[in-house]
Amino acid sequence: MIKSIINGKMIEKLRVLIDHAQHIVITCHVSPDGDAVGSTMALCQVLRNMGKDAHVVMPDRLPRALSFLDAQHDVVPYSKYQARGSYLVRHADLVFCLDFNVLRRIDELGAVIEQSRAPRVLIDHHLDPEDCFDVKISHPEASSTCELVYRVLMQMGCTGYIDTQAATFLFAGITTDTGNLTYSSNDPELYEIVAELLRHNIDKEGIYNKVMNTYSADALRLQGYALDQKMQLYPEKHAALIVLTQAELQHYNYKKGDTEGLVNKPLAIPEVMFSTFVREDKDKIKISCRSQGDDIDVNVICKTYYGGGGHKNAAGGDSHGTIDDVLDIYFKILETIK
Repeated sequence: MIKSIINGKMIEKLRVLIDHAQHIVITCHVSPDGDAVGSTMALCQVLRNMGKDAHVVMPDRLPRALSFLDAQHDVVPYSKYQARGSYLVRHADLVFCLDFNVLRRIDELGAVIEQSRAPRVLIDHHLDPEDCFDVKISHPEASSTCELVYRVLMQMGCTGYIDTQAATFLFAGITTDTGNLTYSSNDPELYEIVAELLRHNIDKEGIYNKVMNTYSADALRLQGYALDQKMQLYPEKHAALIVLTQAELQHYNYKKGDTEGLVNKPLAIPEVMFSTFVREDKDKIKISCRSQGDDIDVNVICKTYYGGGGHKNAAGGDSHGTIDDVLDIYFKILETIK
């Protein structure tokens, strides 16, 4: 049996907000992953099934590996369609913020949402959310935001509005945020939720292959190059580092999402407990960190040094400095690791 873990008062407040809203916007964090995409699109689909005028406005475009989820080209990427995205937010009666905990995680879209008079609802599983939401549903112990969206709908008595498409979105998010149920997935109730989604006749194997096991030739070559030529190991610190420059990315015709999962690969080495991937994008440097076990909290590392955050074993941040600046900080971090 799936227990009700979300505060009942929050559920009732959310029910009233949805009942009184007609135009609803759902958004997620920049560089959306499967959980961000799956949760926003699933909630949008359910709200539309409830008769609401709901739209997904994301800070930027979907990664290539997740583009199949937006087969109708329904998502509005704010980085490309600012006028359209701003219009939808300004005219919204209600704004859902999914899979992030602070407004700066949605870049320029955050300022637009701050100016909106619409109530804000947070549904998220990251630590330490801001106090800028009218309804705050925050459960860091949850496997994913998709799990929380399902639990919210269950406690509201709205699972009847979940159709095959919404179930597909939810399953895709759970799959990606748990590594196909290999981590952050020890709660037996999560499998009960997955079982409920399977009852909607979703294509489980097809979803897995598309979100976890599909790469372009360029992406495979890029990841092979990164692991063969760019992976540095620091055995005394049980650490691994991969750095890719803008020139290297361009050489392999980099598209958004081509390095998805790369930061996890060094953790396959039994001695590696801390993996870092540094990618030089056009406007900033992206830092992704992963760890194994309880000794290294990458959420604290990314929050302290890179203005980001996440989970204890999976987090990220950004830098507007140079790669050398980022690496100077990285090696200072290594000095603190015993």
